[in-house]
Amino acid sequence: MSRPQTTRKKRANGVESRQRILDATVEIAGERGYEGTSIAAVSAKCGLPASSIYWHFKDKDDLIAAVIERSFETWLAAVVLPGEETGTPLERITVMAANVAKSLIDAPDFLRLGLMLALERRPTEPRGRTVFLQVRDIATQKITEVTGTVFPDLDEDALRTLATYAVAGADGLFVHREIHGDAVDLVAMFELHAQLVWDAATRMASRSKG
Repeated sequence: MSRPQTTRKKRANGVESRQRILDATVEIAGERGYEGTSIAAVSAKCGLPASSIYWHFKDKDDLIAAVIERSFETWLAAVVLPGEETGTPLERITVMAANVAKSLIDAPDFLRLGLMLALERRPTEPRGRTVFLQVRDIATQKITEVTGTVFPDLDEDALRTLATYAVAGADGLFVHREIHGDAVDLVAMFELHAQLVWDAATRMASRSKG
């Protein structure tokens, strides 16, 4: 076998191993929380030795941070305003909100683990918490930009206020579903949330013109 083929195979195996480790961490952290997650538990779940995990990740905190980052990328991909052919601006915003809700149902790790870490206070701040706060800032900025395209008359402060409110409301709806389970229609709740944010933005835009 030639060297390039060997290199590609090793790289592919490395990517596969990393995904197996992250998938196992999601399961462990979902069941046991941050404190209950350990390299030994992840190793037992994914079937890879601890040495393999340490080859990819420095420690447990680095591992948790990577889980949050991977899930966040999936979530952020849903924060895209559909094209004008989708319907009115309100309908487009509502579709985007529904897509965000679906992404959280499919990949809730970013928000579940992130909120868990954000609400804890430790002498030494975990890297996972830092990463979560950073990606939340990215999410808020993305929503600010989307809102600005629909409401160009609003100033930056108003757009930031709306985005902060939208993110905070999404947090609450997500936590509500975590408590009550599938009985909560997260997609419908996000659609309603989007419409209420739209109403607030419309009123703010009217005041700014007046």
